[in-house]
Amino acid sequence: MKLHSSRGLQGEIQIPGDKSISHRAVMFGSVAEGKTVITNFLNGADCLSTISCFKKMGVDITVDGTNVEVIGKGLDGLQEPADILDAGNSGTTTRLILGLLAGTPFHSCLIGDESIAKRPMSRVTDPLKQMGASIDGRENGNFTPISIRGGSLSGISYESKVASAQVKSAILLAGLCTNGERTSITEPHKSRDHTERMLKSFGADVEEDGLTVSIKGGQKLKAAQIEVPGDISSAAFFLAAGAIVPNSKLVLKRVGINPTRSGILDVLEKMGADIKVTEVETASFEPLADLEIETSDLRGTTISGDLIPKLIDEIPIIALMATQAEGKTIIKDAEELKVKETNRIDTVVNELKKLGADIEATEDGMIIRGKTPLIGGAEVSSHGDHRIGMMLSIAACLTEKPVELAHADAINVSYPQFFNDLARVNQ
Repeated sequence: MKLHSSRGLQGEIQIPGDKSISHRAVMFGSVAEGKTVITNFLNGADCLSTISCFKKMGVDITVDGTNVEVIGKGLDGLQEPADILDAGNSGTTTRLILGLLAGTPFHSCLIGDESIAKRPMSRVTDPLKQMGASIDGRENGNFTPISIRGGSLSGISYESKVASAQVKSAILLAGLCTNGERTSITEPHKSRDHTERMLKSFGADVEEDGLTVSIKGGQKLKAAQIEVPGDISSAAFFLAAGAIVPNSKLVLKRVGINPTRSGILDVLEKMGADIKVTEVETASFEPLADLEIETSDLRGTTISGDLIPKLIDEIPIIALMATQAEGKTIIKDAEELKVKETNRIDTVVNELKKLGADIEATEDGMIIRGKTPLIGGAEVSSHGDHRIGMMLSIAACLTEKPVELAHADAINVSYPQFFNDLARVNQ
């Protein structure tokens, strides 16, 4: 796909539904009792993989655009799938569904695409084995395909080495399937808390104490009405574009501003962006707001520590912003980038260098020196990673020469209408 520079971005964008929340709404609705209605569902490839897996386990799910109805089977109602469960490109599907499968009294086999086959799963399968699930796979269950036979689980108190919402969620879902015992997980930093919030919306009693979350087994989930807020990770690409593309002013409507996910807003403020948060709503289980952004004079900053789990998926677009900021930007404590859809440290650095960025990789992040003009005239690639693809598309708005983007279809994973939205606000 050939991409050209922009003279400015102007207008309003309705950001599609949050991917993390869309996954969870389908999963929790499937094991709840009654009919769950989901609005503003993200109809992207990853979330459709989740729907496909639960349909194979006997759940009646109807999709009408961004509206989804799930007829829950209860925690004991899932059926043994007659076919392999295919998570596609979705790490969230893979890791969270393992937590539920650990508590089911049947056998299942879980696979994903080539990218998923490279992503480590022992961070989830090890604690599930401790709880009593029988799990096998490549390298003792560290990589897909993974075979799992669930059943009788025991509660555990688990200390995770990584701050990962996927690990936390899988353990909490398995904890629901124990026989009245309590399961807890403690993280080194607080990861996104969508699972805790949504479990409460489905009627579960979840306890939170600092960095520890716990749940008692044997609870029943009740169907819920779920409005999925706009995905702040998707919004981040247009927030960055609004800040760095000259002559730009954008309004992003009804975006989720969960404080465990809003690190991009903190970074924009640190870098001096002209951003406003308006029309804040807090009555729902997830807070949301409109976000207004204008072309800004940005300055370099350091991003590290507790802030990293709040913006891990936004680091590719933050790196691009840093190329247009005055001074040095340092991103560190972000080793988790190495086990995403790609090794995002190396991929971001290598692709932005093709466009003329002054950027270097470090063991746990990267260093970017700005302000640097981006030249373009090169072929870049998403490497099958949706967030890399969107970052490079925004970069092309700034380049002197056109950019050829390979594997642009990867963007459909989280933002199917991305190019339509970009074209609509492009002046």
